[in-house]
Amino acid sequence: MIPVELPVMADLFARGEKPEFLFWVGCSGAFDDRYRKVARAFAKILTSLNINYAVLGTEETCTGDPARRAGNEMLYQMQALHNIELFKSYGIRKILTICPHCYNIFKNEYPDLGGSYEVVSYVHFLDQMIAEGKLRINKSSFGATRITYHDPCYLGRANEIYEEPRNILKHLSPLFTEMHRNRSSSLCCGGGGAQMFKEAEPGSKEVYMERTEDVLKTGAAVVATACPFCMNMITDGIKYKNKETEVRNMDIAEMIAVSLNL
Repeated sequence: MIPVELPVMADLFARGEKPEFLFWVGCSGAFDDRYRKVARAFAKILTSLNINYAVLGTEETCTGDPARRAGNEMLYQMQALHNIELFKSYGIRKILTICPHCYNIFKNEYPDLGGSYEVVSYVHFLDQMIAEGKLRINKSSFGATRITYHDPCYLGRANEIYEEPRNILKHLSPLFTEMHRNRSSSLCCGGGGAQMFKEAEPGSKEVYMERTEDVLKTGAAVVATACPFCMNMITDGIKYKNKETEVRNMDIAEMIAVSLNL
């Protein structure tokens, strides 16, 4: 088992070192107990691959994405400009993200404020490592498990990252099964666009319940997710349906870490 010892950007900078990647942990990876496990799993994978990376630690703040989605443009720009100046001070050019919302805003919206970076989603990174033979998946962990995948809006429709997560899951299990609504036709989990932070609107059914029913129709024992909001919403749906003993919600990074015994 690889211990989690995250290199901190300020410490490396003080020693005159400059890592290749900034691993952007994100608010959920830092503060949400469930998604901390995903951040740890990805950090273990990076360490096992000897990737030259660092985190910002206590210097990391929010990207400003929820503020912008909720309509607070001033707060978004304050957050973004602070981050851009911080990145400039460390000479950061490459960013690895585990949150599609962070990926999207760094890649597509920060350039408008002068922050242009090479932004890499962790699913793209992991798929590339598998393709290059640097990550050798042990198929015994999930080889007999039926797996389905929920497309996060900000990976799928917003950035057309569809094949990479599926490539990974097909390496993990030959029993990969699609939901009937997938790729560009996938249904939102109901948590994006700052919906996580507001009361439900009038209607006959919550969006996350509708999506959870899509999951259950596949008969999968594991629903793979690649977004902290999706994980929260679908996990809630599984609990609401009393299916916790039958269906697990796991992030793709967690599944790889399990297969590698990290």
